[in-house]
Amino acid sequence: MNNTLFAFILIAMGCQLISCEKDDKRTKDEYYLPILNPDDFIDSITNIYLPFTPGKVYTYEGQTDEGTETIVVTVTNDKKTILGIDCIVVHDVVSLEGNTIEDTYDWFAQDIYGNVWYLGENSKEIENGVVVGTGGSWEAGVDGAQAGIVMPAVPILGVPYRQEYYFNEAEDWGKVIETGLNVTINYGTFTNCIKTEEWNPLEPDVLENKYYAPGI
Repeated sequence: MNNTLFAFILIAMGCQLISCEKDDKRTKDEYYLPILNPDDFIDSITNIYLPFTPGKVYTYEGQTDEGTETIVVTVTNDKKTILGIDCIVVHDVVSLEGNTIEDTYDWFAQDIYGNVWYLGENSKEIENGVVVGTGGSWEAGVDGAQAGIVMPAVPILGVPYRQEYYFNEAEDWGKVIETGLNVTINYGTFTNCIKTEEWNPLEPDVLENKYYAPGI
């Protein structure tokens, strides 16, 4: 078994065991403790399903019950050091009907195996131009928060993985549920896409499906 696959399976197996412990008691998970070695990380993010190239800007638009929502994701040239790891800073701005409702800086890094890790975010909720909350903000290594894998090097069907962990604040999970898909949107048709299912035990009624295209 190659190192790429082995590294992800270790993380995923631990998450599967932990996921079985979920219940309504909402006790803190003391077993999820990924060990990150700065020497195991590279300076760029080249994962085929989540390539974060500095200078790239991605714009997403969709309809919600409240109106047109637009998300602009900018891969900056900035770096933030977390746990000795130089993370790429990604700026994420969400607007509803042209008004900014969320402004977030996310911190990502890729290990030598190809897994993209999520090491935290500085998130601001905005109403009428005023910051009204910072819920969901966290940083790996601070107040018990732990990094997670936001995109595995090798998509393994049906294996859940933690994307982040800050108890009662940021607890997203994900798993790949389909591969080899063709996806058509207004922008064009993309081949060999993967489909993920993502959820958060803090919002048990919400389930998201996302599609990732190679190189996009």
